[in-house]
Amino acid sequence: MTRPIAGTPSLLRAINDRAALMVLLERGPLTRPELGVLTGLSKPTASQLLARLQEAGLVVLDGIREGLPGRTAELYRINPRAAHVAALDVTPARINAAVADVTGAVVAEHRLTTPGRTGGDVVERVRAALTGACGPAGLDPTELSRVVVGIGGAVDPSTGRLGYAAHIPGWHIPDLIGTLRDGIGVPIDVENDVNLVAQAERSRGSARGHQDYVLLWADEGIGAALVIGGRLHRGATGGAGEVGYMPVAGAPTARDVGRRANHGFQALSGGPAVLALLRAHGVRGSTPSRAVRNAVALAGRGGPDGESAREALRDLAGRLALGLAAITAVVDPEIVVLSGGVLLAGGKVLRETVERELHTLTIPRPRVLLSALEGNPVLAGALDLALGAVREELFGAVNTSPSMR
Repeated sequence: MTRPIAGTPSLLRAINDRAALMVLLERGPLTRPELGVLTGLSKPTASQLLARLQEAGLVVLDGIREGLPGRTAELYRINPRAAHVAALDVTPARINAAVADVTGAVVAEHRLTTPGRTGGDVVERVRAALTGACGPAGLDPTELSRVVVGIGGAVDPSTGRLGYAAHIPGWHIPDLIGTLRDGIGVPIDVENDVNLVAQAERSRGSARGHQDYVLLWADEGIGAALVIGGRLHRGATGGAGEVGYMPVAGAPTARDVGRRANHGFQALSGGPAVLALLRAHGVRGSTPSRAVRNAVALAGRGGPDGESAREALRDLAGRLALGLAAITAVVDPEIVVLSGGVLLAGGKVLRETVERELHTLTIPRPRVLLSALEGNPVLAGALDLALGAVREELFGAVNTSPSMR
């Protein structure tokens, strides 16, 4: 019989420190007695813990709480300057950047336009975006603890190259992550943008509490993210969820038109296809999302225009459901989350129609939900990943480092 291994004092301190830090993150400034109650620690242990965390630079005083019976109580909070992270959302036309402190508060944002940039200057572009975001926060990019880059593609772990991203020039270089890390001087991760949206949906959106779900993103391009057993599934080459290339009935295949030509689910339901479909029904719009929004508005009216708009939305929903049916049959998700400009513009009307069409095509009948996120979901997901990694490193190092200030 194997005996359980007793926890060493240092291990127990590390467990208590981490628990206290997580409580402070979730609940905000707390007094020592409040922290003791929430963590189950005795008064002496809570006092020693707070002194240790203050010495490590992870906790600071946040004033006093007055007006309660007895002594005034000091408030403690996470030191927001203990670490900073950055997130980038990269498209062909621009890079959006955000910087957050270790509590998750966004302290600065920046937008760098990059139209027509095709040279091998990806490090310079990333540095410029980070510098623009770090400046208002009084930081240098080299002071960041981690950066997560969201992009419409996927890094192949076997080659280090970015794939599925021919539409974003300049990023197809050997060892992309290593090149960025060495050029900027901080840890950097590169993640698919739709995967990051799925991450944000799980932490603060419609997928909270779900372990198996599919996120479908539809705007100019179309893509998906797969979360299975609570873990993001990336695939052998990082291309899991690149459903724009998925063969579907009614669309040309790569065999028919070539791998670089418009084919598969993208040709049926991507932005240009959505515009063409709606125009065929008499609905106009300068972008796919605006055209869908116009269709929803017209669908609420009577007469021929309203009926034509309703038919256009049914046709679009049928196309989207066809692709989702193939995914659902393989993954069997609890829910499907719809996101991206086209799907959000369709709102409740398009969501309900997609769900109805999907349930006529598959034996599994997952609920179809709209995204509940506000703002830029790619940046939100990237910040979540960066903060998770940094907190794991920072909070786990309290008992192994004499000072972390």
